[in-house]
Amino acid sequence: MHISTHRPPDRDSWGTRLAAAGLGCALVLGLQLMHQATGAGGPPQPSAPGTAAGAGTAHPPQPSVAPTRVGIPAIGVDAALTPVGLDPEGWLQAPPSDAGHLAGWFTDAPAPGARGTAVLTGHVDTAEGPAVFYSLGALGTGETITVTREDGSTLGFTVYDIAVYDKDRLPERVYADTGQPELRVLTCGGSYHPETGYTGNVVVYATLTAVH
Repeated sequence: MHISTHRPPDRDSWGTRLAAAGLGCALVLGLQLMHQATGAGGPPQPSAPGTAAGAGTAHPPQPSVAPTRVGIPAIGVDAALTPVGLDPEGWLQAPPSDAGHLAGWFTDAPAPGARGTAVLTGHVDTAEGPAVFYSLGALGTGETITVTREDGSTLGFTVYDIAVYDKDRLPERVYADTGQPELRVLTCGGSYHPETGYTGNVVVYATLTAVH
């Protein structure tokens, strides 16, 4: 699982310099066999394309502090966060595939809550079955995403859009700096083909609205 882009030259400009790029989604044979055996239909998908028009007024940006956990109560997510970066070829590294319930935060982007667009990623499934962001596509606007930080504070982000895109045509606005503290959560999605895996990416757009 990786984002098809090369390393940006610096943290302040990374979002505007990314080419349209998606999260690469590897074939998961174990889940394919599970679906065949159980008749399961796969992970939920957003019901309509997103517009990402904007979230309105956000909470003021916070000092940059490393995040430690992410919670999405509406879909039962409560997961530790691990730093992820880019590999030598410029792909965003996901958490280890044997840690399906661990999420990653991209350290070359702003930290969640700081000014700019933070990025969290996680597997939709592994060979053992559904993973941390399996139900991400079922999330609705107005729902809350919480991020706990090393200093003990908790940030609340409100979802204002969710979309599924072809992984080869991810809009640049996914990563764009809006001037506000924003969050993007990405996982694999779209249709599934046994030979090639998932065709798209589910992207959740959220903005900072509370600090505790």
